Amino acid sequence: MKLGNHNHSHPGKTLAVLALLLCAPGCTAFLAPRDPFPATPPEPPMESTVPRELEKVTLPRYVIEPPDILLIEGVKLVPKSPHKIETFDALLVRVSGAFPDRPIDDAYSVDADGSINLGPTYGRIKVTGLTIEEAEDEVRRQLQQILSDVDVSISLLQSAGAQAVTGQHLVGPDGRVNLGTYGAAFVAGMTIEEARKAIEAQLSNKLEAPEVFVDVLAYNSKLYYVITQGGGFGDNVVRLPITGNETVLDAVANIGGISQVSSSRMWIARPAPNGVGCEQVLPVQWEDITRGASTATNYQLMPGDRLFIAEDRYGKATATLSKILRPFESFFGFVSLATSTLNRIDRFGLGNTF
Repeated sequence: MKLGNHNHSHPGKTLAVLALLLCAPGCTAFLAPRDPFPATPPEPPMESTVPRELEKVTLPRYVIEPPDILLIEGVKLVPKSPHKIETFDALLVRVSGAFPDRPIDDAYSVDADGSINLGPTYGRIKVTGLTIEEAEDEVRRQLQQILSDVDVSISLLQSAGAQAVTGQHLVGPDGRVNLGTYGAAFVAGMTIEEARKAIEAQLSNKLEAPEVFVDVLAYNSKLYYVITQGGGFGDNVVRLPITGNETVLDAVANIGGISQVSSSRMWIARPAPNGVGCEQVLPVQWEDITRGASTATNYQLMPGDRLFIAEDRYGKATATLSKILRPFESFFGFVSLATSTLNRIDRFGLGNTF
């Protein structure tokens, strides 16, 4: 009897499909983890674009992120007009037509009684609650009682009621810096120049054409990580800030060298920039870097890099064996102690056991 026609896959077709899948472009993910450190890692070509000790690159423009700390200094912080003069404001008063030996051209502070003291010749003039123009008229009116031809100019040097802006400002988890009574400015994801404009825009709601100086005081958001396998006792992770000049050798020096449970097998796991492209695994030839002064694999570290230092396999095997045997050692130790105690009781009685 002739068997029916079954739709069996031809082995040749299967191989062809597998070949096409392997040749397909892009990243390929496998369920089983691959060994990122081959037995004989290939030597990277010198023309490679991967930065290393003697071929370092400058990092891109710094982008502010939480929890960076910004230094903000006020260059021009003048309240919007009409400003009502308050106690302890600082005023610059200039008067033309004053007595030659008693000129009025200086900064004066508004005292607690609300007046400025122009000296024994001219006396005190109350100015609190007045605008700058009104204060000019009031000073002119008072001085005209003793002077014939007077011209008065007053400007605000410093407002006592203004919130202090100068100082250190932490970029919060929401990406904003708190400017006190002036509100908060969003600066996350911005360069220093962009952050300065954003802060000035926020201040302009209450100040007249404000100008500030902005710089990064603490670079807290750009990090790299050193992961050290613990030989069966867990991994150790150290977070270190990026300064733009670190190499593999610097990273190992920053953690005090290779531990006793580690081997010289290590590699850099570099995430794909902005999630675009493939992650990189860069094997490191530690012996060549240290003993041979080779710079080929002494890579420059980038923000987000993971320098992984593998454990010593013999040390891990010893630790694993110790973990397996520890319960049995405890059990046999307990049995030995119990047997010894029973023998003493049998031999000397309960009264002489201890």
